[in-house]
Amino acid sequence: MSLKKIIKYPDTILRKKSDYVKRVDKEIKQLIEDMAETMYASRGVGLAAIQIGVLKRVIVVNIGEGLVAVVDPEMLEGEGDTQMEEGCLCLPGVMVEVKRREKIKVKGLNEKGEEIVIDAEGLLARALQHEIDHLNGILIIDKVSKIKRELLTSKLRKEARERTTAKKL
Repeated sequence: MSLKKIIKYPDTILRKKSDYVKRVDKEIKQLIEDMAETMYASRGVGLAAIQIGVLKRVIVVNIGEGLVAVVDPEMLEGEGDTQMEEGCLCLPGVMVEVKRREKIKVKGLNEKGEEIVIDAEGLLARALQHEIDHLNGILIIDKVSKIKRELLTSKLRKEARERTTAKKL
């Protein structure tokens, strides 16, 4: 296993759509291990492969009930709405109210390559939706009003410029 660097906004890779995997092999199993280690080290509850620069449809989530890894996740259905504050490892310091489905059904492949269906609700449903959004190039800042999004993106770009300038010094 190895710890990976989490990509921060405004890196353009975060806006790309991830490619389907279709088959779990040794490389994908290693990716899942690296993602889990990176997520735990960052104190996150979820991570999508794109967040570490890998354009593959792979997510890991742990809301305190054990690791859930899903390859090629697809949300089949959802019901009920709930709104809650969310953060993101790619957007340090940003917390926004996000509306999501309360209960969902997701299908995909597990780390053994077996087809799985997950019936999730509450925090697990929210985390799965958040990570699936990443695979489609969608960030939590896309879920807020245009004015709030402009304020947040301006602030985040300024912080990114300051990090870049600090590295050059």
